[in-house]
Amino acid sequence: MARILVKNGRVWDGEMFFFADVLTNDKLIEKIAPDITESADYIFDAKGKIVSAGLVDIHVHLKGLAADTFGVGAEISSFPFGVTAVNDAGSTHGDRALLDYFSVKNTVFVCASIKENHANFDAAEIGLAKYGDKAIGIKVYFDKSENVRDITPIKEVCAYARNKNLKVMVHCTLSPTPMVEIVNALSKGDILTHVFHGGDNSCLENDFEALKVAKHKGVILDSGLAGNVHTDFLNFKKSVEAGFLPDVISTDITCLSAFKRGGRYGMTMCMSIAKQVGMSEEEIFKSVTSSAAAALNKDAKWGYLKVGRTADLSVFDYTLEPFDLTDKAGNQVKNDLGYKCILTVLDGQIIYKI
Repeated sequence: MARILVKNGRVWDGEMFFFADVLTNDKLIEKIAPDITESADYIFDAKGKIVSAGLVDIHVHLKGLAADTFGVGAEISSFPFGVTAVNDAGSTHGDRALLDYFSVKNTVFVCASIKENHANFDAAEIGLAKYGDKAIGIKVYFDKSENVRDITPIKEVCAYARNKNLKVMVHCTLSPTPMVEIVNALSKGDILTHVFHGGDNSCLENDFEALKVAKHKGVILDSGLAGNVHTDFLNFKKSVEAGFLPDVISTDITCLSAFKRGGRYGMTMCMSIAKQVGMSEEEIFKSVTSSAAAALNKDAKWGYLKVGRTADLSVFDYTLEPFDLTDKAGNQVKNDLGYKCILTVLDGQIIYKI
């Protein structure tokens, strides 16, 4: 039964920042208070650093679930960035046993394909059977490259998901229709990912009409950054300046991006980019903890650092951690400073430390 004491940190508990110590006992948070003096097996001084609930990444592509040419190792793409729970967005491989084998906590969205402008659920049915209650949603690539012409397949996916009490996640880059049409087809709690993409049918159209409707309906806006691939940094910045923040910051991390894209790519770089375009620290940390957990209906278990809850936490410094990315439109985000994870604790055990 291990006890870990994290001292002198600025705590983010999923709702607010405050200064306190954090004490774990076995798999649970035992105490959060100033100047804890109880004994511990390991003491970590977090002075000048942020002690957060473990981060939740709602959009990843993991090796064993995605194709080998695309999927990235579950633990190496999570723990070094303070992430303790993930959602694989578009699972087609593996099974429930693999999900249970991963150390990082997880859920999945299975894929619905589009054929002749209609949704096809053959793969989704197989995935739902394989993954069991780990499968909480349907992911669909609403992309011109999939030969889609109009909103028909999205409406079909939504009807299918509603019948099975599942969420919907829509990849909207290269959408053939205005973004507001997608939002109008979705329901409260569904997820629109890559919301700040560039090109046609972007979030800027008609004075952010799609984002206004999404906020009103409770459709979740996910950055799905993918570094610079599915993000136009100017669109992101303009949206933040207009008050339209992402509900969730996610990585869309793959083997093509982890530790490679623009520097040391992962959740911490995505948070640094969000800071660069104008999001506040409170807005950033909420979007990667409590809001992300709620997007997966997991806020009862993930996303909060509270007494009596599971001891999943991470410690971050804002320090020398350079990043430099340029999007397809030529917009650059660059800084020598960024967020850096220096300690990750999962179920009361240290799993990453530098």
